[in-house]
Amino acid sequence: MKKLFCAAALGVALAASAGAQAADKIAVVNLSQVFQQSPQRAAVAKQLEGEFSSRASDLQSQQQKIQGEIQDLQRNASTMKASDRTKKEKQIASERAAFEQKAQAFDKDNQSRQMQERNKLLAKIQTAVQSVAKSEGYDLVLDSQAVLYSSTDAKDITADVVKQVK
Repeated sequence: MKKLFCAAALGVALAASAGAQAADKIAVVNLSQVFQQSPQRAAVAKQLEGEFSSRASDLQSQQQKIQGEIQDLQRNASTMKASDRTKKEKQIASERAAFEQKAQAFDKDNQSRQMQERNKLLAKIQTAVQSVAKSEGYDLVLDSQAVLYSSTDAKDITADVVKQVK
């Protein structure tokens, strides 16, 4: 029984070491660099800027209007009737609340669209990494920023992935 247990343990150890050596070809890729060098990133940034520019300018003009009303109130508060001053303060508070609500909705929409486009680009980069890895026969590809140590056996395929993405 003891011999059977030792044989089984030796078999498991050999299988585990064979599995560890199965990933012979290892590559690393700097995903951040690929993302930054992607021409689609600049195109997406321009597209999103165009999408949100009218809303941003509307918010900016609304903010300037509110600032002007606040300055006007501060200048004329001493000469205004108390009821007029209170009415103007309530109007400004209402406009400020509406502005804050619009600004929050704008930020939420903008961030959501940026995440959608970023995820599309990351999916394209992932496809490019897989394509390069398959064509060059790599068993394992890691993000170079996540690797603490790498021997010279791991090849950097960042440039190849950048070419594939373009």
